[in-house]
Formats: sequence, C-alpha cells, structure tokens
Amino acid sequence: MTAAFHLDPIGRAGRGNSDLPTPLSQTCAVRLIDRRTGQTHRINGRPLVLFTRNPIEAIAELLSGRDASVWEARVEPIGGAA
Repeated sequence: MTAAFHLDPIGRAGRGNSDLPTPLSQTCAVRLIDRRTGQTHRINGRPLVLFTRNPIEAIAELLSGRDASVWEARVEPIGGAA
C-alpha cells in the first residue's frame, strides 16, 4: 500500500485529516513525486528514494523548501513487518 503526503501551510507533513505514519520496525521507501507528471523525481537519471524506518523525517526532508502544489511524498512499506 502506498500513501501520499504533502506539507501544510506552516510546513508540517500530513495527508489531510489522517494521522501521520509513526516510526516503524518495517523499512519504507519514500519517494518524491512530481504532481504534474506523476513520476518520481530523478537526479542524474536516478529516482530519488529514501529508505527509512521513520517516514515522518524522510517526508519532512524531501518536502522541505518545495512547493506543495507541485511535490508530494509517497511511502511504500518494503517486505514484511519485522
């Protein structure tokens, strides 16, 4: 399952009225997505993906200083729960 996130007007990560993900024992892939194309942002041709057990920090890092109308972060759990 994939979840999409954005920053609210004061810079907090969120997805509407839903709760934020909490630190997990399971690793997640967090991708920066261009809303205009629906594609993962690439740097030198490689997709920008952060692998983490704390998606809140990864989302904040990826969306920091970016226009929320253009960018979103998507979180995908990897493998089974530990």
